[in-house]
Amino acid sequence: MSAQQPEDDVYTHGHHESVVRAHAARTAENSAAFVLPYLTPGSTLLDVGCGPGTITCDFAALVSPGKVTGLDRSPDIVAQAQALAVEREVPNVEFVAGNIYDLDFADETFDVVHAHQVLQHLTDPVEALREMRRVAKPGGIVAVRDADFHGMSWYPDVPELDEWMDLYQRIARRNGAEPDAGRRLVSWAQAAGFTDVAPTSSNWLYATAQQRRWQARVWGERVLHSAFAEQALEYGFADAAGLARISAGWHRWGSTDDGWFLIPNGEVIARA
Repeated sequence: MSAQQPEDDVYTHGHHESVVRAHAARTAENSAAFVLPYLTPGSTLLDVGCGPGTITCDFAALVSPGKVTGLDRSPDIVAQAQALAVEREVPNVEFVAGNIYDLDFADETFDVVHAHQVLQHLTDPVEALREMRRVAKPGGIVAVRDADFHGMSWYPDVPELDEWMDLYQRIARRNGAEPDAGRRLVSWAQAAGFTDVAPTSSNWLYATAQQRRWQARVWGERVLHSAFAEQALEYGFADAAGLARISAGWHRWGSTDDGWFLIPNGEVIARA
């Protein structure tokens, strides 16, 4: 088990309101459809890196009366997820703060261990997968899904979005993370000791007027105000004027009538 603590990993996105709002739009249907066939009533599930808990609460409804545990390293985000569970009146879910490299659960505890958009932010995704495998029951599954940033595509060409991609890659890699995680999930799962690995992929697409406005607003804010912006300035990769230019480019893309932004995600179901 790794002695590394979660605070050693720098979260590129941080927890600015614009980030949490975007994550709260995720549901089991739009972000974890590949897991749904494996969920049965009575199953136990651990959602690692659960964020504000929207996917986790969906899982809880699907496996009820089985118990679901959501884990995140941020106590503030855990508190938000707990409030959501109360609001939704989901009795079979709990949220705890914890370390993905040192999960505070016994071996072979859960039928399903899930992590959504988590491995891309870690300095040691293979060690995290080993730890997730440890707490999965024999015959259970570890399910992970991560975006692939260099696989993203958009139209029309907006130079500021090229700048955004380059900046994101530089910041993530400066943090020791892997922004092109989606294409590496099979390799990481194999390195973690899994021999039964089923890969799939799915997309997020922003191509209607409403979707474009939403995506542009989210990233337009994040470029200026989130940990991404703070790190860009701290690392000397951008200045305030450059970030303002990239944010404006996002809004310009969002105002197009024919814009398209595609985010591919790699997915893996790995048998413990």
